[in-house]
Amino acid sequence: MQIFIFAVLIAVVAANVAYPKPAPAYPAPAYPSPAYPAPAYQKSYDYAPMPYSFAWAVKDDPSYNDYAHQETADDKGYVTGSYRVLLPDGRTQIVNYKADDYTGYVADVKYEGEAKYPEYKPAYKADYKPAYPAPAYPTPAYPAPAYPAPAYPKY
Repeated sequence: MQIFIFAVLIAVVAANVAYPKPAPAYPAPAYPSPAYPAPAYQKSYDYAPMPYSFAWAVKDDPSYNDYAHQETADDKGYVTGSYRVLLPDGRTQIVNYKADDYTGYVADVKYEGEAKYPEYKPAYKADYKPAYPAPAYPTPAYPAPAYPAPAYPKY
């Protein structure tokens, strides 16, 4: 019987829920909610394409720069052009292109000439010689240490 009472007492204590702490209550903010203005976009203007034409070229033999560009556009936005570049291997790359709103950019790439790869020759390697002689420092000459003879008091 004592065990039964003890078990009931344990069950009652375990079932008793402790008093919960009240949740904190915060006051409403003292400031109003921010009011943002509606975004205003700048009015864009849709101008008709302007026709243009240009061309330029560079040919500088000492620096091996050889390239050119030519382009033409009409009033409907149709652009045609070409450019060429002298590549380091000796070939010339020629690109003819056309572009418009319907097909986008369409390029036709061609190469003229034969690629040339010269035989490897090691670079010139000069014998290293210092530009000036190594520094010559005099041999240090220190005098012999001279300590006075100890003078002990006589009693």
